[in-house]
Amino acid sequence: MATPTIAILGTGSYVPTRVLTNEELSKKVDTTDEWILTRTGIKQRRIAAEGESTSDLAAHAAKAALIDAGLTAADIDLLIVATITPDLPMPATATIVQHKLGIGTHAACFDLNAACSGFVYGLDTASAMLASGRYRHALVIGAEKLSSVVDWKDRTTCVLFGDAAGAAVLGPTRGDGARIIATKLYSEGGMAEMLCIPAGGSANPASTATLAGDQHFIKMKGREIFKVAVREMEDAVEEILEQHAMTADQIACVIPHQANLRIIEALSKSMEIPLDRFFINVDRFGNTSGASIPLALDEARRLGRVRRGDTTLLVAFGAGLTYGAALVRW
Repeated sequence: MATPTIAILGTGSYVPTRVLTNEELSKKVDTTDEWILTRTGIKQRRIAAEGESTSDLAAHAAKAALIDAGLTAADIDLLIVATITPDLPMPATATIVQHKLGIGTHAACFDLNAACSGFVYGLDTASAMLASGRYRHALVIGAEKLSSVVDWKDRTTCVLFGDAAGAAVLGPTRGDGARIIATKLYSEGGMAEMLCIPAGGSANPASTATLAGDQHFIKMKGREIFKVAVREMEDAVEEILEQHAMTADQIACVIPHQANLRIIEALSKSMEIPLDRFFINVDRFGNTSGASIPLALDEARRLGRVRRGDTTLLVAFGAGLTYGAALVRW
């Protein structure tokens, strides 16, 4: 039996209704709109409502993606949630989303932790599992409630992050040429401490000392991360294009991880790809980690930046350190 060709059949996204502007943040922490905008390009971000969990965000995005794909929950037999902010340490948030969507017990459901690269990692994982023929349709969701792990006293991190979810339905191509051309993943574990949540795991369990030391929040070495992010995303793009005998001119739209406008601008310059071919929404949503790329992808499709026949490049970088790229034809 021939290996099936896998495509993205539909996308969806969801953002909470509450908008947190730079001006509002400046009343809580020592910062200004100008300071944030100059260094990050972020103007505002979305914050989940009280009682709104990562699984809630994920379920909303997944429902939209199913509608876009013309499928129902009954069609899904593989569900992956990429997140660093699960509802609970266990069970997997994917099983909670499964229940909320009404997906049957026949489906395999699990979480994937690759931080901001999570959706690209999930895309690779799901496409390989579908290509095996053992599964037919997958939901890959990137969802984060980063407001729950942000130290609102730390202006170097709290200005960056927001809450959101994005989803994609994968399945056999429908004969229109659409397909996932390639995915390529990387990791550099020796740099893990550059971006991490220090406590709460088995190496440093929760205690009164970790709570008092604010060790359950995101900690980041911003300058070092900036340099590494640009270099490693550039390497990922160059390698995946070279491996598939493609050039940057063949890419209709680049959808990068929305971490920081300056990182995207630096990548555009180093790759010699015009900035107007990058889809950018970091100004409105901030860094939403695993939700970043699927949120931007869904918005780009709805705005006509991604059309039938286009080839799109996805490229991400995140804690781990993890990074990777994907080529998708629509």
